Amino acid sequence: MGSGKNIALTISRTIVGLLFIFSGLIKANDPLGFGYKLQEYFEVFHISFLNDYAPAIAILLCTLEIVLGALLLLGFWANKVAWGLLLLIIFFTFLTFYSAFFEVVTSCGCFGDAIPLSPWQSFGKDIVLLALILVIFRYRGEITSLISGQKSMQWISGAVILLSLGFGLYTYNFLPILDFLPYKIGNNIPSLMVVPPGAPLDVYEITYTLKNKKSGEEKKLTDKEYISTEIWKDNSWAIVGDPVNRLVKKGYDVKIKDLKITDSQGTDYNKEILENPYYNLMVVAYDLSKANRNGIGDLNALAINAAENYNIRTVLLTSNSAQSADEFSDQNKLVMEIFFADGIPLKSMVRSNPGLLLLKNGTVVNKWHFHNLPSYDELVAEYFQNN
Repeated sequence: MGSGKNIALTISRTIVGLLFIFSGLIKANDPLGFGYKLQEYFEVFHISFLNDYAPAIAILLCTLEIVLGALLLLGFWANKVAWGLLLLIIFFTFLTFYSAFFEVVTSCGCFGDAIPLSPWQSFGKDIVLLALILVIFRYRGEITSLISGQKSMQWISGAVILLSLGFGLYTYNFLPILDFLPYKIGNNIPSLMVVPPGAPLDVYEITYTLKNKKSGEEKKLTDKEYISTEIWKDNSWAIVGDPVNRLVKKGYDVKIKDLKITDSQGTDYNKEILENPYYNLMVVAYDLSKANRNGIGDLNALAINAAENYNIRTVLLTSNSAQSADEFSDQNKLVMEIFFADGIPLKSMVRSNPGLLLLKNGTVVNKWHFHNLPSYDELVAEYFQNN
């Protein structure tokens, strides 16, 4: 193979291999979040019966990406890996094009919440990857393994599979290693719900349609043109139809824009709960019907001890109806106050159902999956006795 083709193959292998590993690791860091994204696609294609399997499918897809990327860089089983990459990128390219063209999924989740991409950006990224993978596929016969011997290749590949799969399973059961969401430890929730002073605001352009009363001529003018030309002074022109607003410059993007905590009557409790100056526990269970019962029991025990000994307030946030929440509370003898919020922000608060946040003055001090909840004594020693 000529030097030019060899360079093209090497560059393509390096970019594709590293990008697949990076993409797989970023999503495997938050497989439950990737699972939520998959559920959006399942709804679009009317295969919502797969929703319960979304986390498992997410972990397997992440593992597949990492493994294919690693095997490509190592040069193992080049023909099979090239076929796998080609089929996978064709599938992804179709999904991103469908999402962009029909505007059905606003973000593909290709790089999780770490690097949000618009649908057209995702499609463009996949087109570039497709071109690089076609180079790899065309010259797959020229790829040589960095390791000789089938046994060694099998052992190394097995280790890559186990590590990739194990990473996804770990983060699924014990929260993401890196939290890219606005409710991560150290963030102050109320401050992320407002536009800070001096931050740029969205800039819109208004377009008017005007019609000449005498000639019937129509013209379109922006709001600036409408003022600068002083056409508004000419009584022979009249605005017809509704003005059209177009966003021309995006301003500051509020990180938390959809969180509204209410009681069963719809009364807003955002300020009272999120600006509590003392330590308070927030249990998050976006869907009580799917919440782990053992986890709920452990959290209830923590709430009882925290209230009795340190007067710590514990609230439960859910997206269930008030009736089903009351029934759940009675069945599980909960001592927590129950409040309600939309499921989308609740899923972002903690990747666990249920999960626990420790707040103080609106700041997320810590958060836990129900699999690794702290003991009451640990909470006392580290937090409550200094409250």
